[in-house]
Amino acid sequence: MVDLAHLEKIPGSRKSRQRVGRGTGSGYHKTAGRGHKGQKSRSGGKIPTWFEGGQMPLQRRLPKRGFNNIFRTEYEVVNVHQLDCFADGATIEPRDLQEKGLVRRGDKVLVKILGNGLLSRKVTVRAHKFSRTAREKIIQAGGSVEEIDVA
Repeated sequence: MVDLAHLEKIPGSRKSRQRVGRGTGSGYHKTAGRGHKGQKSRSGGKIPTWFEGGQMPLQRRLPKRGFNNIFRTEYEVVNVHQLDCFADGATIEPRDLQEKGLVRRGDKVLVKILGNGLLSRKVTVRAHKFSRTAREKIIQAGGSVEEIDVA
């Protein structure tokens, strides 16, 4: 009977580790399996994946373009016609927009309402920014607009 308490290794199932660079009798003598000469045969001779042998690397050959403004304020955009999914007379805040899936992170992001489409409901919209046409369309539908301070 075989149980876990009395298991034995099968002979030849575990090979001993090949000891590299330990003389001619070790099996890996002389160059220790590294071939002959060159950077890869040396200790610590690792070559980065992007290295091109001293040739000017691709990321330096290509021209640099554009500019990334690190002080840019990004807004999540919601169009006026998307606000029709709320009930008539509702007060819409960024958190409510997130619950409906219109913005990704309601409390942690700035929201801007744009004027694309038509609004058929009377709603109060609280957001960080409004375009001129969005403001006009919300008021024209009988709703109201409240801007949230960015600070």
